Amino acid sequence: MSANAATIPSVGFGLWKVPNEICADTVYEAIKAGYRHIDSASDYGNEKETGEGIARAIKEGICTREELWVTSKLWNTYHAKEHVKPALMRTLEDLQLDYLDLYLIHFPIAQAFVPFEDNYPPGWTVDPAAAPKMTLAKVPLHETWTAMESLADEKLVNHIGVCNYNTGLLHDLMNYATVKPHSLQIESHPYLTQERLIRLAKQYDLQVTAFSPLGALSYLELDMAGQQESTLEQPVVKAAAARLGKTPAQVVLRWGIQRGCSIIPKTSKPERMKENLSLFDFELTQAEMEAISALNQNRRFNDPGHFCEAAFGTFYPIYD
Repeated sequence: MSANAATIPSVGFGLWKVPNEICADTVYEAIKAGYRHIDSASDYGNEKETGEGIARAIKEGICTREELWVTSKLWNTYHAKEHVKPALMRTLEDLQLDYLDLYLIHFPIAQAFVPFEDNYPPGWTVDPAAAPKMTLAKVPLHETWTAMESLADEKLVNHIGVCNYNTGLLHDLMNYATVKPHSLQIESHPYLTQERLIRLAKQYDLQVTAFSPLGALSYLELDMAGQQESTLEQPVVKAAAARLGKTPAQVVLRWGIQRGCSIIPKTSKPERMKENLSLFDFELTQAEMEAISALNQNRRFNDPGHFCEAAFGTFYPIYD
């Protein structure tokens, strides 16, 4: 699918937690395997290596820049209007690109500014040498969005959008946005279907991207999920996989795109890269779709209301 269209490719490649030492090769291999949607972020700390992988793939003629859809995200410490453009320019420099297809506000959380030369990317704390603590900034989201709109006006980004917004924030955004958001990126998987939020986003004509589309697998190594929480072990998923001759992971990913979302699975294994892309030669039945959706537990793995207090000594929920 051409990135010249306003539609995000259905299956993207997520770069959260991809180690720096393998990131360039991983991105290159992903593009070689057929991925044309690369989902990056300043906070992931691997945009320089991501850019190296993209540049290598383009240089070798595997794809053109225009055939790629590259997404990145504005980190919490750069929400003030004077910091939004410099943050984007640093991302573009690291990615070796002249523009982004999509730039997102990563979290509806404004933190104190950290200069690039002091610590980049700064993560959730101002001073990594001090006791871990979040330092918040009084920057309203409408100020950040207005600065994002300026990036679109300057043609530095083709589209702008938001991550991790709830329904109330979406309603508010649509009331003041001059440049309408293109996309909403949220955590969504069979244990967190977010049906009302997705329905609202589509009602506002936003495209929806689901991160962590397999659920717990992204969080096991962080001790934020247990092995017993894997959606891949659910009988309804295994039954659909057996009927179709597919893996349970392919079934869960197919469920994600069949409900009208784009998805961004992550893997460093070439064989798994191809498996995660092979989702378009089969279809789940309506009964299978409904049964997988019925697994919903409203189980959110990526929740600042939990991990910020545990890791950074700051209670800062953004979801009820």
